Amino acid sequence: MNVAQAIEHRRSVKHYDPNHVMPEVDFARLMQLAKLSPSSFNIQNYRFVNVKDKELRKQIRGAAWDQAQITDASVLLALCADLNAHKDQPARYWQHVPEAVRDFMVSHVTPFYEGKPQLTRDEGIRSTAFAGMAIMLAAVEMGYETGPLIGFDPVAVGKILNLPENIILSYLLVIGKPTKAAWPRGERLHDSEVLISDKFSGKHQ
Repeated sequence: MNVAQAIEHRRSVKHYDPNHVMPEVDFARLMQLAKLSPSSFNIQNYRFVNVKDKELRKQIRGAAWDQAQITDASVLLALCADLNAHKDQPARYWQHVPEAVRDFMVSHVTPFYEGKPQLTRDEGIRSTAFAGMAIMLAAVEMGYETGPLIGFDPVAVGKILNLPENIILSYLLVIGKPTKAAWPRGERLHDSEVLISDKFSGKHQ
């Protein structure tokens, strides 16, 4: 399966085999590929919480409109972002590059984000989005189905996961073997609505 086929095949599946266990080698491969996702200044600010404990999953399901895929899927990931990644020993992100490149990146990364909480948060959401898409497409190639979820109480789930103050929850992602196909794909909007040439023409589109 090539990349285009994986994109065309990927759907948000809601029904999974609760008895399927993902082999550790498959999960490790997914994480390996996820960590190749881009991040600003290579700060790798994504954090993946692999929720394996069944009781924790039940609690999260209770804070997520009782969606069965949260407990039934083989894997439940909470995709989070570290808001302090830009200042957490930034030299380690550039250990194996020429010294001039390392010095430039390290000297610029912290000032770029310092005192800009909205930018830092936005960057975390971007990084988790990139990483999640990499996981979903890789999972499809490996014979799994996936489903990203935002239908949950983020405060409640954050407490269940014991998230530190510097870690924000972006979304949940389930991975597993499906028992039912996804709903029919929704109609795609016409290019005339989603593709803009050069710039928007006016205030109201």
